[in-house]
Amino acid sequence: MAKGKERVWGFFRFVILAGVGFVVLYPLIYMVSCAFRERIDMTDPTVMWIPRHYTLDIIKETWRAMEMGKTLRTTLILNVGCSLVQVVSCAVTGYGFARFNFRGKKLLFGIVIMMILVPPQLISLPMYTQFRFFGIKGVFSVNLIDSMLTMYLPAMTANGIRSGLMILIFRQFFKGLPRELEDAACIDGCGPLMTFVRVMVPNAASAFLTVFLFSVVWYWNDYYVSTSFFTNTQTVATVLYDLDTILSRALYGNANIKASARELIVWKEAGCLMSILPILIMYIFLQKHFTEGIERSGLAT
Repeated sequence: MAKGKERVWGFFRFVILAGVGFVVLYPLIYMVSCAFRERIDMTDPTVMWIPRHYTLDIIKETWRAMEMGKTLRTTLILNVGCSLVQVVSCAVTGYGFARFNFRGKKLLFGIVIMMILVPPQLISLPMYTQFRFFGIKGVFSVNLIDSMLTMYLPAMTANGIRSGLMILIFRQFFKGLPRELEDAACIDGCGPLMTFVRVMVPNAASAFLTVFLFSVVWYWNDYYVSTSFFTNTQTVATVLYDLDTILSRALYGNANIKASARELIVWKEAGCLMSILPILIMYIFLQKHFTEGIERSGLAT
């Protein structure tokens, strides 16, 4: 009887997981199917998943239209660079909240929680004004709009995209490490900074990787903050946001032509596929370490 119940539950569990997996993978499968088919296959009712005519022309045309080489280079310099800087600043901040007692600690940590709850739309206008006239009033000011510093400066001060959550992850992780590690480092003559660099950082490698992956994905997919501060700098997210206009200009020679989504579907799916491909590759190689970092940081519970 028990074996029968176990088999029935195993069957239903398989069906549920297969259904959820299909729902999650359906957009990716459809994206791949459209990106390598000719446009004529989209009007052929007999073509569902497997293209009748394979071609790489759609990928090549979309690559040129999106200026993917230049766009990827800018995205790596801006988004991945900001992610690296943000990981360091959030790690130092999280370590401070986890291990040190100071006046106003609870108030400041409350502000960190507010950083998680408050949407970026509420602070975008004050930040724009701050970067538009960056400096000391009456002494000097400089316009940082359309400069990468508008993204790097918040990341350096642990105020970048989703920084509140990253500080919380580091705080929870460092609180879980035994204090004996710091006591041993103190006996060996290490100060707080060297203890953090030589002892805590090596033991927090999984947390650093987890936060770095989160940061890369959020910066990679961000278009709201980027479009608020940039007018000429193009990242993968901003190009994808304006993909209809870019494709109309590249394919029809006029950005004002409003082509239907059905006409542009193969190029749009190709653009989406190229945009997410670097992130997918990164996850494939770092999935094991990412899962371990989630478990050790306490987010899984």
